[in-house]
Amino acid sequence: MSYPDSTTPLYQYQARNDLLQDRIILVSGADTDLGETVAMSCAAHGATVILLGAGRRRLEALYDNIEQSGAPQPALIPVDLTKASEESFIQLTETLTSEFGRLDGLAHCDIDIGVLSPLALYDLPTFSRVMTANINVPYLLTRACLGLLNQSDSASIVFTSSEAGRTGKPFWGAYGIACFAIEGMMQTWAAELAGDMPIRANSLATGPIRTTLRARAYPGEDPNSLMTPDEIMGAYLFLLGADSRQLNGLSLHAQEPLPAAVVG
Repeated sequence: MSYPDSTTPLYQYQARNDLLQDRIILVSGADTDLGETVAMSCAAHGATVILLGAGRRRLEALYDNIEQSGAPQPALIPVDLTKASEESFIQLTETLTSEFGRLDGLAHCDIDIGVLSPLALYDLPTFSRVMTANINVPYLLTRACLGLLNQSDSASIVFTSSEAGRTGKPFWGAYGIACFAIEGMMQTWAAELAGDMPIRANSLATGPIRTTLRARAYPGEDPNSLMTPDEIMGAYLFLLGADSRQLNGLSLHAQEPLPAAVVG
């Protein structure tokens, strides 16, 4: 389909091969199952992808895979942003400005789910770590990249979220709370950026997918019963590409249709 409708799950969006041709997309968490897949998919559709993450070895393997696929040459930035100072984000911006001059997309895919536990028993170090990874880092990275995104003719920020951040779910602890904060942060950015700046911001809940994080949360679950990250990439491509340029401030779900009011 060229544009999603109100009856078809968003992941079924069929992106044309050159959807992201000549676009520059920064993917955080490119060293994770989801981020790696987002980066590969964007590159396969013509984007120059900037691979950001803490795992150098996995990033290097991903870099090689993208390069060998014939896609545009990616860039690699191995850094653990959960341990980065505010100055480190400024330096990152300076590097991106020098090398690229702009960003057309920012996909936040670096997620820490912590542990499944009653809130009353949640330990403070884990709570703080999850908040840092899921709230502080996306906020600081988005803020640092605003100038670069504003150099695009149509830039998209995609915050990866979860159903746990839209309806309170027991035992999801710090991650559930962080996802509620992600939704609020996305809506605040969207409201502030609406108008003259060519930047839109939306959130995307992936739904249950076959990742290492999911297996950690549900060790007894049959992974073959879940969709793979690759199977939901249509949703990310839609939000990062030009077909979604009129959408801003929406909480979307990869495995559900667009809201009828949006489709029109």
